Amino acid sequence: MNQTVQLRFGSARQEVRTLPTSQPGTIRISQSLASRLGLVHGRQLCCQYKSGSRTIVLGPLIGVLVSRVYAGSADKPFGASTAFCREMSDACGVYGASVFFCTPNEVQGHGDTVPGWHYAGGRWTKGTFPIPDVLYNRLTSRKYENLKNVQQFISHAKSSHNTQMFNEKYLNKNEVFDALRKEAHLNAYLPESHLLHNYQQLKAMCGKYQTVFLKPITGSLGKGIIRIRKQPGGSFVCHLTQLNGIRKQSFASLSRLFSVISGKVKAQRYQIQQGLELITVGGRPVDFRALVQRGETGQWAITSIVARIASNRHFVSNLARGGTLSTVKEALARSETKVSGGLTKLRKASLQIAKGIEAQVPGHFAELGVDLAIDTNGRVWLLEVNSKPSKDDNSPLSPDRKIRPSVKTIVQYARYLSKF
Repeated sequence: MNQTVQLRFGSARQEVRTLPTSQPGTIRISQSLASRLGLVHGRQLCCQYKSGSRTIVLGPLIGVLVSRVYAGSADKPFGASTAFCREMSDACGVYGASVFFCTPNEVQGHGDTVPGWHYAGGRWTKGTFPIPDVLYNRLTSRKYENLKNVQQFISHAKSSHNTQMFNEKYLNKNEVFDALRKEAHLNAYLPESHLLHNYQQLKAMCGKYQTVFLKPITGSLGKGIIRIRKQPGGSFVCHLTQLNGIRKQSFASLSRLFSVISGKVKAQRYQIQQGLELITVGGRPVDFRALVQRGETGQWAITSIVARIASNRHFVSNLARGGTLSTVKEALARSETKVSGGLTKLRKASLQIAKGIEAQVPGHFAELGVDLAIDTNGRVWLLEVNSKPSKDDNSPLSPDRKIRPSVKTIVQYARYLSKF
């Protein structure tokens, strides 16, 4: 022993002299060096020795981009996301990884360290960390994602430190459908949909389908969705999602309806989509959220599928709009329409769609929320794909602090990506 090697943790490099220790499987590091490297006392990490370069590599170090920190709240520095961040930290403890959380306000497009937060000794502490091996994007707004300093930081981490990043961007609805149409075997899942340009397009779609939906292409949580239904006699009913329910308006003609919504449609780009007759429970539409993730082997797999039943005040099922969760089995059993092989169909579709996104959409994705529906003929349809699926949509946080499979899978994939 008593030789000089390089110690590496994330982007940090330090020449160190090694001395034998009486504790096998343990590396002891001075407090000052550990502090400089951003190492947490007592944290178990994976360790590799690369004899060719005489380097001891510790890690992986995972950086999670979160939207904001509430510095005045010691118990909940990340607001509603704090419980998930704590769970992520616990999962890293199980799998020999280290994690910190950083915000758009703190990252810079240069330098080799990042200010961030980590959980240690039963509390959240601010510290300075090397550029991580893996970046996981949990930013909840396109505005944050597109900030110049954020994009510079990501570019610098990738190009200068070979940082691997996943879920690097939000998906827009139109981009997803256009991309998936290139995969012939996926077309059966895709309702007819187009980027809405003008009244003639709306007229043509309403001529083909009794119901059409207008969806903001960058929307989430069901915000701004408009449902248009043709009535007997040629009139139209328009339902618009709002925070406290839906607003209903009737119009004698489609042209009159379009004149009322045209300001909204001009202010934000919309996708126009074929309406579907979905299976219902108690008269309320049901859809399904599949969480599809890449794990320890790098392959896509289904972590969970849940049914979401719309509230009686909404035609969308998002939990933020009063929807309720159910198991797929229970929802299919309670549905007014009996569907055979529903769960098998949903599993097949969600996996195929995730692989289609990987093949056709630029960017690196490792977890996707795939929203599916089953119509009254038993056919599976894609509603949308979300690259920032809410952790609360899949299963509630466990009261006994058990780490959910979805969180474990993220850490396992980070280990796979960083070759630990």
